[in-house]
Formats: sequence, structure tokens, C-alpha cells
Amino acid sequence: MSRIGKKPIDVPDGVKVSVQGSKISVVGPKGSLERQVIPGVSVDVEDGKVIVRRLEDDRRGRAKQGLIRALVANMVTGVNKGFERALLISGVGYRAEMNGNKVVFHLGYSHKIEIPIPEKIEVIVNPPTRVLVKGIDCEAVGQLAAKIRSLRKPDPYKAKGITYEGERILRKAGKKTIS
Repeated sequence: MSRIGKKPIDVPDGVKVSVQGSKISVVGPKGSLERQVIPGVSVDVEDGKVIVRRLEDDRRGRAKQGLIRALVANMVTGVNKGFERALLISGVGYRAEMNGNKVVFHLGYSHKIEIPIPEKIEVIVNPPTRVLVKGIDCEAVGQLAAKIRSLRKPDPYKAKGITYEGERILRKAGKKTIS
């Protein structure tokens, strides 16, 4: 039973949700998003709420219902409030800087790493050891943040690297000598 799929999505003031065939579009104060609805699920807008119904009552149908409901809820939240993900850079000489429409990272390698910023995503680097990724598309914000984190994953011995803000790194003990 999909408990999340059954919950209706409240549409806040200033947000408009419309469904044309298998395409759902959400327009709000921060922008607009569109998504194709997968077969086996129907989306209806009734009384200021979005209701996702499954057409098949089997395991896959329940999974599709929960997936589409979560995606539509993220779209509504994104165009209303937006999403942001903060990353912290720790390590001697590790830093980031903006260069036009790219973020340049100095992470202890012999070269700089440049990451282009996709459309509808905003990146703020202030101070050079904190990177804030903001946007209306939850999936795109999370993907860019994960790509940035994968450039230099945190080291469990010295805790150097890129971490999400609030992420806890389990530290390992180094070598010990027997005396």
C-alpha cells in the first residue's frame, strides 16, 4: 500500500498546476517546471489539491503512484520556495571560485577543475570554502551538488574534502605504534 501516493498535494497560493494528457506543468513565483507522467498513473487537480491515482493495483502501480506523487510535490515546493544544498570544502589550500558561468575548484590536484553551471541553477561561493547550490528543480540541485562532492570525497583520516553542510564524517584512527 502506497501511503505517500495516497496523500493529496496542497497547492499554495500563487502556484498553478495544469495537466494536459500525460504532461504536468507547475507555474509559480520562482519559475515553471514540466514533467511527463509515466503510464499507469493519472494526475488530477481538484479543489486546490493535486491527487495522484494509480490505474493498476499491483506492486508496480503502487510504486509508480508514490514516485509521481513525490515528484509533483517537489515541483510544487520548487516553484514556490526553491531548493538549496550547501557544501563545505575543508583542507589546506582547497577552495572554490566563480569564473563567469563556471565554478573553479582547487582541490589539491595538479590542475584546476571547472564545473559548468546548468540553466535554472544558481551557485554562490562565499567564502571560498562554502558552495551553495540553489534552484527550483530538486533533482538538478541534488545532481549538481553530488557531482561537486564527488570531485574530492571526504577523507576518513583527516576529514579533508568536500562534504554536505551538516554531514558527519566518521573519523578513523591512524597508525598506532606499539610501545
